[in-house]
Amino acid sequence: MARTAARRAPPTTIESSRDRERLRTVVFPEHSDLAAAVAERIVEVIHRETRAKGRTVLGLATGSTPLGVYEELIRRHQAGDVDFAHVITFNLDEYYPMAPDSPHSYRRYMWETFFAQVNIAKENVHIPEGVTPRERVAEACAAYEEAIRAAGGIDFQLLGIGKTGHVGFNEPGSDATSRTRIVTLDTLTRKDAAADFFGVENVPREAITMGVATILDAKEIALLATGEHKAAIVARAVEGDISTDVAATFLQRHPSVTFYLDLPAAAELTRIKTPWILEGVEWTPAMVERSVVWLAERSGRAVLKLSARDYAENQLSPLLARAGSAGPINGQVFNRLRDKIRGRAKLPAHERVLVFSPHPDDDVISMGGILRKLWENENAIVVAYMTSGNIAVFDHDVTRHLDFVERAARSLGLDASAVQRARDTVNAGMEQKAPGEIDIPVVQNLKKFIRESEAIAALAAVGIPASAARFLDLPFYRTGEVRKRPLSDEDITIVQRLIEEVRPDLVFVAGDLSDPHGTHRTCKAAVERALERYAAQKPEVWLYRGAWQEWSLTEADVLVPLSQDELNALRRAGVLAAGGGQEFGDRGARRPARAARVLRDGSLCNSTRLAVRRCTAHCPFIMLAPHSPFLGGGPTDERFNYQSIEFGDRCGPVGRHLPFRQGATAALARPRGSRLLRGRGQRRDGTAEVCTRFGVWSRLGAAVCHRVDRARPE
Repeated sequence: MARTAARRAPPTTIESSRDRERLRTVVFPEHSDLAAAVAERIVEVIHRETRAKGRTVLGLATGSTPLGVYEELIRRHQAGDVDFAHVITFNLDEYYPMAPDSPHSYRRYMWETFFAQVNIAKENVHIPEGVTPRERVAEACAAYEEAIRAAGGIDFQLLGIGKTGHVGFNEPGSDATSRTRIVTLDTLTRKDAAADFFGVENVPREAITMGVATILDAKEIALLATGEHKAAIVARAVEGDISTDVAATFLQRHPSVTFYLDLPAAAELTRIKTPWILEGVEWTPAMVERSVVWLAERSGRAVLKLSARDYAENQLSPLLARAGSAGPINGQVFNRLRDKIRGRAKLPAHERVLVFSPHPDDDVISMGGILRKLWENENAIVVAYMTSGNIAVFDHDVTRHLDFVERAARSLGLDASAVQRARDTVNAGMEQKAPGEIDIPVVQNLKKFIRESEAIAALAAVGIPASAARFLDLPFYRTGEVRKRPLSDEDITIVQRLIEEVRPDLVFVAGDLSDPHGTHRTCKAAVERALERYAAQKPEVWLYRGAWQEWSLTEADVLVPLSQDELNALRRAGVLAAGGGQEFGDRGARRPARAARVLRDGSLCNSTRLAVRRCTAHCPFIMLAPHSPFLGGGPTDERFNYQSIEFGDRCGPVGRHLPFRQGATAALARPRGSRLLRGRGQRRDGTAEVCTRFGVWSRLGAAVCHRVDRARPE
């Protein structure tokens, strides 16, 4: 096949001023474009260097980030576009100690994910040995350096970046002169790897890594970063000063370095986060909203309390000059945020809803509140758990469940001896397994059943019956280890059959693609490809986030209010879905604090997004009716009797006594034995006016906050 047949169209990148960036960055709106662009560059280097000197030397990295690059290189090789027969490779690092056949070995990783599927010669592959006797490690490291020099040096070095800013395993404290050596891993690095090893206690404390100087000797360097969890360290490496605290900053000294980033990983770069600081921008409503919310966060003020001085002191004078004063800008953004809020009455009702959850907890952690409201709206709901999630279950959980079965055997009419034999088999399998190794099949199944029972309990906690659950157990996940198989036609067919069975009007898909193991991204791809094959009328597709990533307040288009009772139910559901883990139970309720700081209403907000320009959110969020935290009122009177207030289900224009009049709404409250609230009654058009006598409007705000579940937008 001709080389051009394997190539894709040039990917789209985000271009803007790079004034604060100390090395080259390329930002891709689409994650898949990043892998294709890097693979294309590697192919170009292989062609160039092989023609020039008969061989190409590549420095390679491991982890989840470069997987897409390796998959694209395999595709290009199979299409006849690139030949690896004259390619020599040197990997960055390896855990120490680490057996080469361990599921955690980088040697095994490279052969399974890449080398075995291209025509590279085994003798041309170099990976640090994780089984070298300790007394010979220094000698082996020196030999690794010599092998690189003997090959003519590295032509193209591929890197990732850790949360500590490490490249390879060059942790904080590494200097620019360091060479291949054994290092002690940072605590944060080990915690990040804990899921791969089924517990931080199983993560090796040391590793063998190329040094900073070794990396900088490469002729060209490409660093890949994806996901919002890398955004802060990427910005530090790109825009910060060179420091031994962040090894990646030493890359600023190299003449040919490119950071390849997806949009979430680039989110903290100045040109992405606050482009108006670097250059003139088009002040679209969305850009105005972004800038004002950023200003509110930066200044610690509510949107409606931002002043002209706040704008001027934070490099937003062009926006201020365009509007003339702060008030109109504040009001515009306030109204945009307010208009995103929808109560239960404005959510879908009497429709078929299909929710895809990558693991048996993503649904309730990320959108448990909206699930409950959708069920209350009499929608026919099916929740499809796409993978078993069994690798997240600890051995002691299996032991606890088996202990229950053994004790309950007689009451359940089970053969006690058969139960004991089964338990002995399971115990033997777990005892013979080294930490982090793959479970025997029966244990994998038991862990799958534990996750299924937790998922059903979590659904019950948000009011949804067990009959709504479907467990797809997609084949790509069934490896028994963190590393998964590529998405296959079998996976897509399973999803397609469910869609054809349910015939949904609305589909929810997990959109938090920062999952470090890639399961969320693979599951999303499975749904998208299944929908492409779906012949009937296409459903609306909504993305939700929460487990690994969240939509910002400005990205979300719709926010759905939750009451405190609903919030408590969501927390309980999260605990159940995570097998009693309070951290996961709190996650859905804890993440939204960012919006609370912007809106200053004492509530929380957690948002989700809809594909194709429409969004939804489940969020413990306060209605944006005018009340004291927004409008500058005093603190809520703790003696105020919240229970004396009953809310109507109408909203309307604010009465003339309220400080903020234009474009706002107020909840209609009527007194129930309380002299603090004095309703003026209904206008002819049925809307409400609320008296502010005795400063009551601040009390009204407190009441709205407390009983938001009974207040509905107009």
